Amino acid sequence: MKIASLIISLVAATAVVALAQEGTIENVKHGAKKAGETVKNGLETAGEKTKEAAETVGEKTKETAKTVGKKTKETAEAVGEKTKKTARTAQRKSRKTSSKFKTETNEQQSTNQTPNTPSPNDR
Repeated sequence: MKIASLIISLVAATAVVALAQEGTIENVKHGAKKAGETVKNGLETAGEKTKEAAETVGEKTKETAKTVGKKTKETAEAVGEKTKKTARTAQRKSRKTSSKFKTETNEQQSTNQTPNTPSPNDR
């Protein structure tokens, strides 16, 4: 009877160990499944955040490009106006200088002309 009890105890202990191992394996499987789901959810969230960030950056880039284009156009128009004004002013000054030069030249020519009357030295 002692041997039978011993055999029954060994079988029972072996069964308990086998059940414990099976439970541990199930726990490991369940933990791995949870970890996988957590990683999957994290990746989905990261993907969504990345997509949102990319859309925001795209919108900001588009807005910035529009603003830069508008400012460039305004600057070009302002430079064009200033250039026109400068050209007009330069043209006016050129005309004045040209007229003044012509007047001075005419005056010099009239003063440099020799008179038709004989000079006292010619007699």
